[in-house]
Amino acid sequence: MRLLVSVVLLLLASSSLSAKVFDKSTEIAGMSLHYKIALPKDYDSEKSYPAVLAFPPGSQTMDMVLNTLLRNWLPEADRRGYIVVVPAAPNGRGFAGDGSKVFPEFIEQLLREYKIRDNKFHIAGMSNGGRSAFHIAAMYPRYFWSVTGFPGYLPDATPERVAALAKMCIFMHVGEFDAGWLQEMQQQASAFRSKGYTVRLTVEKGEGHVMGTLTGAGSARLYKQIEEARQGCGR
Repeated sequence: MRLLVSVVLLLLASSSLSAKVFDKSTEIAGMSLHYKIALPKDYDSEKSYPAVLAFPPGSQTMDMVLNTLLRNWLPEADRRGYIVVVPAAPNGRGFAGDGSKVFPEFIEQLLREYKIRDNKFHIAGMSNGGRSAFHIAAMYPRYFWSVTGFPGYLPDATPERVAALAKMCIFMHVGEFDAGWLQEMQQQASAFRSKGYTVRLTVEKGEGHVMGTLTGAGSARLYKQIEEARQGCGR
């Protein structure tokens, strides 16, 4: 925990982040949903923007929201002109479980409040957040261009849920030494490819479960991938 706090403070001190970050909340399905949203510094409510819906790791608390926002999304969000939304588990209920009940209403609220390009998000997440991203993408595929897990994979991969991802670009990152997740993700990526899906699995050399290669300047890799999806890699 001390290491995590130190990393977050270092990022705050050293980064020239200029995106506007707001703490917001809403009530959906009888649950309180708190989230952070980052807007480009020159945000214009009359313009449309590409957007990322990202899920935090671990217990998916607001501390974890701040952690992934600072490490994986803010370093490049403003320069690339993205809106980034990171929600915390409502009432402590993870998004791969009962917390998913806030969807799709939460997405619809965001679409009413902000002009999201083509009314579609790129959905992503780290660890439990990665599983959450795949879970929500499979439930409501019409809202998403791409799905990214770093690490992350589709839980309860029934034929119907797998089929729901067919038109999305699928990006998967896993640490070389993250044995359990590596095996699961390799098997799932292979299954996706066998169906002709657009999927890219990257094994991060020398990394474990928490990958430093996708933080700070390395977060540009996440954006480069989803920008490829904006060009239509899904079928």
